[in-house]
Amino acid sequence: MLKQMSLAEAMRTDVETIESDAVLIEVGRRLRKREIGSVVIVDDGPPVGIVTETDLVEFLVTGGDVETVTAAECMSSPLITIDASSSIIEAATLLREHNIKKLPVLSDGELDGIVTTTDLASYLPQFSVQRTSRERTEGRVPRPNPEMAYDDEGWQFEYRDTTSGTFGVGDVVEFSKVVTDADVRSFAEISGDTNRLHLDSEFAAQTRFDHRIVHGTLVSGLISAALARIPGLTIYLAQDISYLAPVAIGDRITAVCEAAEALGNNKYRLSTDVYDENDERVIEGEAVILLDDLPDIADEATEEG
Repeated sequence: MLKQMSLAEAMRTDVETIESDAVLIEVGRRLRKREIGSVVIVDDGPPVGIVTETDLVEFLVTGGDVETVTAAECMSSPLITIDASSSIIEAATLLREHNIKKLPVLSDGELDGIVTTTDLASYLPQFSVQRTSRERTEGRVPRPNPEMAYDDEGWQFEYRDTTSGTFGVGDVVEFSKVVTDADVRSFAEISGDTNRLHLDSEFAAQTRFDHRIVHGTLVSGLISAALARIPGLTIYLAQDISYLAPVAIGDRITAVCEAAEALGNNKYRLSTDVYDENDERVIEGEAVILLDDLPDIADEATEEG
């Protein structure tokens, strides 16, 4: 049961610490060298504060002098901590109540580790951090064509027109993106599919896959993204899919859809395959779509995000 799971099982013990009289330039060097997001301030005894990347950036924006100002002057204090004997549910509650992302863990009053929102998300899928509206729109770029509301700088799209301007047999549309951990956690929450195979590394390591994998339905979703970029208004009528291989989180996958048959009345049958970054086919299938004309509003020069 999660309520009985000790925080000691989820926390990290390799905590970076620094003295309160250290100047901020040294704090920044530690963050960069270790590629971490925070350092805990410890002198003699229990920890007294924490300095995060966000704290440091906000200080720099105000024009502060990192060569003279000390960690004690920039740290968050009083420090919110938790005992190692607590449960991960109690840790999650503290993080939410205080709107923080990192929580030092103490044993007998001394620093023993640290737990973050990311750590807990592996055990509590429902605790995955919600992205802010700003984070949701970061990376967006103007829509590439009138069918789309917006695009993203990390997405790749190609349309190969073999029929001189009108969609027809032989035309190919491709859509590619990296499937991130954030994508998987967001999909789990939206769909309700919180299978630990997709969310819990320790659990997944004991399965036939040896590691977490992307939801199959999320992978097949790239087919929809590709089809939506066919010129005109694409309406899905049918989809047949076979899952051939798992997709690892962090892989770039590409949906390749080719018009195979014109069925009449603007209906088309397409092959719909998805490939991983090693060009291994992970999904094969076919779809039937209906192409309608775009509404007049699609020609208006609007941008989202």
